[in-house]
Amino acid sequence: MIPHAAVHDVATIADALRARGACRLPDFPDAAAARALREDLDRLQAAGALASAAVGHGASLGQRAEIRGDATLWLDDARTGRAAAAFLASLDGLRIELNRRLFLGADEVEAHYAAYPAGARYARHRDRFRDDDARVISFVSYLNPDWRDDDGGALRLSLDDGDIDVVPRTGSICFLSELEHEVLPATRERRSIAAWMRRRPR
Repeated sequence: MIPHAAVHDVATIADALRARGACRLPDFPDAAAARALREDLDRLQAAGALASAAVGHGASLGQRAEIRGDATLWLDDARTGRAAAAFLASLDGLRIELNRRLFLGADEVEAHYAAYPAGARYARHRDRFRDDDARVISFVSYLNPDWRDDDGGALRLSLDDGDIDVVPRTGSICFLSELEHEVLPATRERRSIAAWMRRRPR
């Protein structure tokens, strides 16, 4: 079981990250913000703004659809709308509060829209690279309010006491970037925002 918390209850979020490595935020973004983000993503997809995502880091960076099948666009891209900027600001406010409690050293947030077509997956991986420990906290925020459990597409998160599957319906999950996780294939398009609280490169 992953603890749940409201986004304003930063002490509970911090305690959950310390104790379990993960926390659910069921109402973040709230209904109005999630609707605005979906509309922004609809517009961007219609304009062909998303691009196939790559895997790896540095010299090994490249596209491998058998490992990762989503298309993405960074939220700070000039083509995104006000909803994306507002959501980034909310994440940055949460970063400041978590830094005060967890001493993360995180001084920036990055985030992108992610659209997985039916059947696409993201194989088991860590968000923190072996040669780069910049990412400290990962976020996934879901934009699929009518999602059914049997649509698939769960985030499978590996905790100390076993794997937990998170249905990609609404709300967010945050977890330590060192934890292994994967995105399972779905029977329909799955949409989300992936975000990271980061330290600056050393």
